[in-house]
Amino acid sequence: MSESEKPLDVLEASLGTEVIVALKDGTERVGELSGYDQHMNLVLEDAQDTTIIRGDNVVSIRP
Repeated sequence: MSESEKPLDVLEASLGTEVIVALKDGTERVGELSGYDQHMNLVLEDAQDTTIIRGDNVVSIRP
């Protein structure tokens, strides 16, 4: 991420792609990022189900 990019800009660029989300409890969720909001709440779609993750539980998001 360059200095001019903001976290929400990175999320916007990641829409429709597979991401790995690391959570505070030490687990990870993998899925296609299909939505987010200003609080970084995430919606992941994957082969098993749709998951909504509260932004305050997210440690990192990576491709």
